[in-house]
Amino acid sequence: MQSDWQPSCSIELLRLRAQLLAEIRGFFSARAVLEVETPLLSYSSGTDPQLDFFTSDYCSYPLQQTLYLQTSPEFAMKRLLAAGSGSIYQICKAFRNGESGRTHNPEFTIIEWYSVDFTLTQLMDEIADLIAVLFKDRYQLETTQRISYQEVFYKNTGLDPLLFNYEQYSAYALKSESPEAIELCKADHNAWLDFIFSHHIQPSMGKNALCMVYGYPACQSSLARINKDNSKVTDRVEIFINGIELGNGYYELTDAQEQNQRFDKEIELRQQSNRPIIVKNTQLIAALEAGLPECSGMAIGIDRLLMVLTKNNHIEDVIPFSLARS
Repeated sequence: MQSDWQPSCSIELLRLRAQLLAEIRGFFSARAVLEVETPLLSYSSGTDPQLDFFTSDYCSYPLQQTLYLQTSPEFAMKRLLAAGSGSIYQICKAFRNGESGRTHNPEFTIIEWYSVDFTLTQLMDEIADLIAVLFKDRYQLETTQRISYQEVFYKNTGLDPLLFNYEQYSAYALKSESPEAIELCKADHNAWLDFIFSHHIQPSMGKNALCMVYGYPACQSSLARINKDNSKVTDRVEIFINGIELGNGYYELTDAQEQNQRFDKEIELRQQSNRPIIVKNTQLIAALEAGLPECSGMAIGIDRLLMVLTKNNHIEDVIPFSLARS
C-alpha cells in the first residue's frame, strides 16, 4: 500500500504527460497558434446551471472581495481574441467544485484553443488532426466517427431530443430500467437529455475510435451559436473515445446581446434550483460588443486523454496527486 506522500501515478506516466504536452505545443506552434496565459482567479464566474465553483477571499485592507477559481479559461481567452490576438491556445488548470469520481477530479488540466475564421467543420478536422498526432504509435484508433446528436440519440432511444414529450421520455425511463429519472428530471428537458445521454448513450460512444457528436440541442449550449439552418440546434461538438468524454467545442457565439440574455436566463435557473449566486462576467459582454472575430474553440481534458491512452480506469491513476493526496 502506498504512503500518502507518494504520487498517485507512476513516474513513467509523468514522463508520458510531459511528452504529450510537448507534442501539443509542437502541433500548435507549427500552425502559428499563439500560446497564452490568463488568470486562474477572477472577479466573476461562468453562469452554467450545472457547474459549481470554488471561491477565495481576497483581502486588501480595508477591502475584502470574493474571487472565483476558473471552471474554464474561455472568458479571458475570448477577451484576448477581441483585442486582436489571433488564434490562441492555453494549457492550464481548471477547477469545478463537487466533481469527484472515476473521470472527475476537482482540479484538472486542459488544453483549450480558439481558431480564428474556423467553422465547426474545420474545428472538427483540426481536432482529428491533433488526436492523430497524440495517439500515433501509442494507440491504434479505428476510423474517426462523426454523427449528429439527434441521430445518435434517436438511434439509441427512439426519442427525438429536439422535441420534448414528458410521457414518451418517462416511458423510456421505465422501459430502460431507470425509473429514478422521472423524479430527478421532472419536466426539465435539459435534465432528461443529460440523464439519458450519460447513462444510455455515452458508454458505447467511440469504441477504439474518436467519435465526434455535433449539433447539440439549443437548450444545452450557453456559448455556441445557433445553427443557421436549424434553430433547434447549436454548432457544438463533443468528442468521445471508449465512452469517455474528452472535450467540448463551439462555433463561438459573437452576439453580445444574445450572450447577455443567455447569462441572465442561466442565472435565473441557478436561483430556481438554489445554486450559489454568481457574478455575471460583464467583461466578456464588453469584449463581444467590441467585436469577437469569427472563430471556433475547443477544450480537451489532458487527464482523461491520458486515461484512454494508458487504458487506466480512474483519473487518480494518471495525475501526480489526487485530491486525497493533495
